[in-house]
Amino acid sequence: MTDPIYKTDALIAEDIEAYLEQHQNKSMLRFITCGSVDDGKSTLIGRLLYDSKMIFEDQLAALENDSKKVGTQGQEIDFALLVDGLAAEREQGITIDVAYRFFATEKRKFIVADCPGHEQYTRNMVTGASTADCAVILIDARKGVLVQTKRHSFLCHQLGIKNLVLAVNKMDLIDYDRAKFDAIVADYAHFAESIGIEGFTAIPMSGLAGDNITTRSDNTPWFDGPVLIDHLEQLEVNNTANQAKPFRMPVQWVNRPNLDFRGFSGQIATGTVKPGDQLRSLPSGKTSKVKSIVTMDGDLDEAVAGQSVTITLEDEIDCSRGDVLATADAPPEVADQFESTIVWMDDEPLVVGRAYWLKLGTQTVSVTIAHPKFEIDVNTMEHLASQTLHLNQIGVCEITTDKRVVFDPYTENRALGGFILIDKITNHTVGAGMLHFSLRRSQNVHWQPTDITRDHHAGMKNQTPRVLWFTGLSGSGKSTIANEVEKKLAIMNRHTFLLDGDNVRHGLNKDLGFTESDRIENIRRVGEVCKLMTDAGLIVLTAFISPFRADRQLVREMIDAGEFIEIHVDTPLEVAEARDVKGLYKKAREGKLKNFTGIDSPYEAPENPEIRVNTVEMTPQQAADYIIGQILPLK
Repeated sequence: MTDPIYKTDALIAEDIEAYLEQHQNKSMLRFITCGSVDDGKSTLIGRLLYDSKMIFEDQLAALENDSKKVGTQGQEIDFALLVDGLAAEREQGITIDVAYRFFATEKRKFIVADCPGHEQYTRNMVTGASTADCAVILIDARKGVLVQTKRHSFLCHQLGIKNLVLAVNKMDLIDYDRAKFDAIVADYAHFAESIGIEGFTAIPMSGLAGDNITTRSDNTPWFDGPVLIDHLEQLEVNNTANQAKPFRMPVQWVNRPNLDFRGFSGQIATGTVKPGDQLRSLPSGKTSKVKSIVTMDGDLDEAVAGQSVTITLEDEIDCSRGDVLATADAPPEVADQFESTIVWMDDEPLVVGRAYWLKLGTQTVSVTIAHPKFEIDVNTMEHLASQTLHLNQIGVCEITTDKRVVFDPYTENRALGGFILIDKITNHTVGAGMLHFSLRRSQNVHWQPTDITRDHHAGMKNQTPRVLWFTGLSGSGKSTIANEVEKKLAIMNRHTFLLDGDNVRHGLNKDLGFTESDRIENIRRVGEVCKLMTDAGLIVLTAFISPFRADRQLVREMIDAGEFIEIHVDTPLEVAEARDVKGLYKKAREGKLKNFTGIDSPYEAPENPEIRVNTVEMTPQQAADYIIGQILPLK
């Protein structure tokens, strides 16, 4: 059976241009549905699509057929199937991934994200909430406020969603009992106040029956608030609010099609801009006036938040991808150390001290994360001591980037205050975060320029600085070979210094143990020393197990391009263990030495080292000769 209300809008057939123009001029609201498992989120969205006439005849026929086969409502339509598209979702009757759906009413267009309720998929919920103007938090009227209700509410608040709707769903299953509704609202209000939520709109509804979703229900005569769709049509969208803020546009692309045109393309995050406005490019701080605002449809007299434009300036200033164009007299901050809230989204826990990629707007930088100040228990809002963060955990941490980035606090600007963390090895997104403020020390510590440059230091020694980074298992022969190489370089009158793993732990790193985080910090410090020594013009040799690829990559990124040479002293574990000069493998096998590389701690061999030597086939002297032959001529 088909219903005439699902026939395509007559205006499409009569005047497609008028239909498109009508929709183009409507504002767009992005919202999410979230809450605990089986609170009816997918059913609610399906009902919204159904009642807003966004289902065509073939879709309705497929829905009716699927409802009979895999639905949960007997012979009735199962609206959740409109949203739950994955086979696993239909089999289990749950939402796993974020599902985005578009629909429109006479007053507004909407994009709704159906977020999963399971704690296991909290990271997917964060993804959906990151761009939302509003959150519809569903509660099963039979169950009341649950742990996941609190978790999602807290995350929505942390992510800066100001408009919250408390949708007390499945009222039909409690006979539309007003007292139970009022009790749930009071319980939620108490929790909301405790985490700083200033207000919310509570609506009693039934996604399955359609009560108070698009039309007022006769089953709740005691409810005098708005129905859901009316409330969503009246909310202020983020772009409208953002237009009142100072102008910010992260530069996505420097547009230079020919010698006569140079423009800066991007999406305006906040504020408005007009030709003649004085803008500042950050982090350089250079200023210029807007010459024109260019789009595919012609130049604009004004552009506002949410629009993608190309801005040309009157002066040729230094500005490139990742920089930010901002109002000259109210620019954002620039810093490299911050306090932030991080939501960890990976199965592997946060490794303190390890370098990750941080993507903030159009800026991508390397970042290290300190031990969490505390982890937030979303059930009690307690601050718990924590050494790391695991999947779905939320913590407040200090982070340090390898160069200064342009930012606003997240509470003021999502685009320049929200970031994601990416694992450098796997390229997986492992976390999402919100910047609170820059740390004072990042503003008070400045780089002091000196007159004698690193080139001058190297010129005095008549050589090019290098870092010869020897890596391999304990007992592989790193120190022996590095020592042989240094002796040969000394005969050639090269200025060198050998940093050995054991020697460094007697002084600089004597406070560090052998846990994963301590090993990472050990290598980071050695990398900083290597950088100072190459600035002094030296050839630095290091002999460290340095078991993790990510940490060796971190040191490579510290050193000037082409000056880092990774040398893999490739020795099989059984050979290195048979040598066991220091008796360490024996202790490790007996359980007397924890976190020993190759036994109970992994070694990640280099995948593409500049030099590889096999100590089974080569003597230390032969290996040293081979390495010298590979790195010569050293100026």
